[in-house]
Amino acid sequence: MVPLGPLHGACRTLPISLLLGCCLLSPDVQGQEYLLRVEPQDPVVPARGSLLVNCSTDCPDPEFITLETSLLKEPVSNGRSWMAFQLSNVTGDSKVLCVSFCNGSQMTSSSDITVYRFPERVELAALSPWQPVGENLTLRCWVAGGAPRTHLSMLLFRGEEELSRQQAVGEPAEVTTTVLASRDDHGANFSCRSELDLRPQGLGLFQNSSAPRQLRTFVLPVTSPRLTVPRFLEVGTSGPLACSLDELFPASEAQVQLALGNQMLNTSVLSQGDTLTATATATASAEQEGAREIVCNVTLGSESREIRKNLTIYSFWGPTVNLSGTIVNLTEPTVPEGTTVNVTCAAGARVQVTLDGVPAVAPGQLAQLQINATERDDRRSFFCNATLEVDGIILRRNRSVQLHVLYGPKIDPAKCPQHLTWKDRTIHVLQCQARGNPEPQLQCFQESSGFQVPVGIPFRVRLNYNGTYCCRAVSSQGTHTLTVVMNVQDRNSPVVTIFMAVLAILGLVTVIAASLHIFRVRKRNDSYHVNQGSTWLPLTSKRPNEVLGEEPS
Repeated sequence: MVPLGPLHGACRTLPISLLLGCCLLSPDVQGQEYLLRVEPQDPVVPARGSLLVNCSTDCPDPEFITLETSLLKEPVSNGRSWMAFQLSNVTGDSKVLCVSFCNGSQMTSSSDITVYRFPERVELAALSPWQPVGENLTLRCWVAGGAPRTHLSMLLFRGEEELSRQQAVGEPAEVTTTVLASRDDHGANFSCRSELDLRPQGLGLFQNSSAPRQLRTFVLPVTSPRLTVPRFLEVGTSGPLACSLDELFPASEAQVQLALGNQMLNTSVLSQGDTLTATATATASAEQEGAREIVCNVTLGSESREIRKNLTIYSFWGPTVNLSGTIVNLTEPTVPEGTTVNVTCAAGARVQVTLDGVPAVAPGQLAQLQINATERDDRRSFFCNATLEVDGIILRRNRSVQLHVLYGPKIDPAKCPQHLTWKDRTIHVLQCQARGNPEPQLQCFQESSGFQVPVGIPFRVRLNYNGTYCCRAVSSQGTHTLTVVMNVQDRNSPVVTIFMAVLAILGLVTVIAASLHIFRVRKRNDSYHVNQGSTWLPLTSKRPNEVLGEEPS
C-alpha cells in the first residue's frame, strides 16, 4: 500500500504534555455556558492501534470527568478540569463519550473512532489471449480486505485511462465493467487499482495495484475517414479542421492530406494506437468568399480513402454603436444633462441592423436616433442588433453601449417624510433618499442648533431632537434641500398631563377662595355666635389687634 500524501496527524500517540496543554485553555468571559470537549475529534487509527483521548471542560469546578467506551481504557493523567485516557487494541469503529457535571448539570461530548486497514490482495482476472474487435470485453477485479469500505474504491484502467470507479462492497469485493474491444485496444495494458482515501481525515491516499494484463485484438476492416469542419468561416478568421480514420493497422504508415479548394494546408498527423488523426487550420480570405470545398485524403499502401465537405466563407463585421455629443468620459460615455446625443448603429454590406427596436431603412445602411439627455437617460443602454443570412442560416450579433448622464442631486419628497411625530426615548430611522449622478451626500441638520441626525440608520429619539431640520443633498452638480419637521413628544399622554394640571389649578384656586372668604367674614362680624336657645350676645374684643385664631397660609 503506497500513500500519495503525508500522514498528516496519523493517529500515533502524541506527547501527553502537548495534548493536555492544549486542553487546559478556558474562556475568560463570565456567564458563558460551560462546554465539555473530547479530543481528538473523530480520529482515524490503524487496526489494533492505540489512542490517547482527552476530556476537558471550561467549567471552573467540575464534579467529575469520565470516558464511556466499549474499548479497553486506562486513565493516564488528569487535572482539575481535564482527564486523559489511553485506549488500546482498537479493532473496530467505535464511539467514545466524555461525561461530566458542572453546577449540577450534566455535560457530554462524543467522538467517533474510525479504524482503517489496507487491502490484503488486489487481482485482475485473466484476459482472453485474443479478443475479437467489436465484441464486449468484461473486466473483473477482486479486492480482499481493506477498511473503512466507505473510503475504499476499486478502479479499472486501460493503460492510464480510467474506465470505471466503484465502491468496494462485500468480502472479497468484486467489481466488473464492460468495454467494446477495438483496434485501439491492441497491445493495451489493463489493470485494477484499490484506493483507500483517508485525506479527509488528515492522512493520505493509499493505492495498491494489480499486475497489468495485456490485451490483443484482431480484424482489419476497411473504413472511411471522418472529417470535421465548421459550416461557416468569417473572412479574416481561422477555423480548425480534423480528419480521422479508425481501425488502421499499422496506422503509423498512413499518409493524410487536407486542402481548402486548391490550397494545400499544413497538416499535423497524430497516430495513437490504430487511430489516425490529422488536424489543420483554415484561414478565410476575402478572395475565397463564397462556397468552398474541404478535401481529406488518406492513403495507406496502394489504396486511398477520400471525403469532401462544404465550407461557406462570409464577411460580417460589426455591429458598432457610436455616441456623439459632449462626451466627458470616453471609457464610459458621460454627458451633462440637457446634451443632445446622436446614437448610430452600423455593420457591413448585406447586414440588416436594428437600433433599440428601430430597423435601418435597408440592409447595409445604418440606424440612428437622437435624444436630449435627461435624468431618466442615466445608465440607459442602447442595443444594436445585426442579422446576416448565410446559406439559409440567420447569423446574429449584438452590441450595446451605456450612457451616463450627469445631473444635480434631488431629494424625493415621497421618500423623505416632511412631518414626523415620534415619542421620546424611542428608536426610529429617518428615511430620506437622494438621487443624482454622481451620487450625492445626504445630511440633515437641526436649524436651531446645527445638530446632525443620522439618515437611514436607527437612532434613539430625545426631547431635544424636537424642531425643524434642513436635509441637504450635495454633489459636484449642485445642492438640493428639503425641510423636515420633527415633533418629539413626552412619553406621558398630553391629555393626562393637561387634566392633572387643570385639577391642580382648580384645587389651588378653591383653597385660596375659601381662605379669603373665611378671613373676610371673621373680620367683618368680629363676634361669636352662641347657640343657647334663641339668645345671642355680641362680644367685643378687649384687644382689637389680637388675632383670635391662626388663618390658613
